[in-house]
Amino acid sequence: MAIDRRTLLRGTGRAAALGAAGSALAAGGCAGPAGAPTAPTRPGARRLAVPRPPIVPRTAWQTGAQAPRDPAAPGAGAVKAVFLHHTGNANDYTRADVPDLIRAVHDAHVTDRHWDDIGYNFLVDRTGTLYEGRTGSIAGPEVGAHTEGFNLDTVGIAAIGHFGDGTDVPAPLLNAVARLAAWKLGLYGVPADGHAVLYSSNDGSRFPAGTRCVFATISGHRDGCLTHCPGSALYARLPQIRARALRLQRRGASAASARAGAPVAARREEGSGPPGRR
Repeated sequence: MAIDRRTLLRGTGRAAALGAAGSALAAGGCAGPAGAPTAPTRPGARRLAVPRPPIVPRTAWQTGAQAPRDPAAPGAGAVKAVFLHHTGNANDYTRADVPDLIRAVHDAHVTDRHWDDIGYNFLVDRTGTLYEGRTGSIAGPEVGAHTEGFNLDTVGIAAIGHFGDGTDVPAPLLNAVARLAAWKLGLYGVPADGHAVLYSSNDGSRFPAGTRCVFATISGHRDGCLTHCPGSALYARLPQIRARALRLQRRGASAASARAGAPVAARREEGSGPPGRR
């Protein structure tokens, strides 16, 4: 059942509340209600060249019942931040179970919540395999339904499993999230260790509509909403994910600079004699 796009932008409903204080933001904070911004936050103009990691397309898990929605639906203008989630199911699944698990998430979002597609842009399993979730998420910046109040210009990545206190978080999963975040943020010149200014779009988030908030460019669901998601164990690994993603972005930038300088070096070397005489 399709819903109005404005309703979709409101994102997911609240999960278990953390109490009046909630959890602290990963970085930055929020000011009081400030209305709509006069201009959108402009991502960095220079792309950070990070190769796209392998991503299993949604055609690998969808059936006729999960057919994609209208591809002409509007997308986002950019990607300014990533929000990390967990799906909440048991962690003892195999890779062969994953398509069924993703279909279950999709059906819960579409059938129970009456959204027009799965809310997460991407999902990642315990082996580090990445999957496309919401239609169009690989091809471009697609507005998801994952972090209520902060879906616009963000990407939602869901770790398949439950990562509460004391839960082991597989290294392949962490590395895959870092690769995906480095690539997606890098397309818009956004550093993995940076900050993004976002404005709450509705009162269902932790912050009233119009509140100006500053998030780490790789944040957890709980930073924007009253929820335990993505679980304390996974949330505690966000600094590691940011550091890994930043290394990938810097490595990509260095490689791009080296490629750009190669023709110049070649021209200098041509006809200039042995290196010792230059």
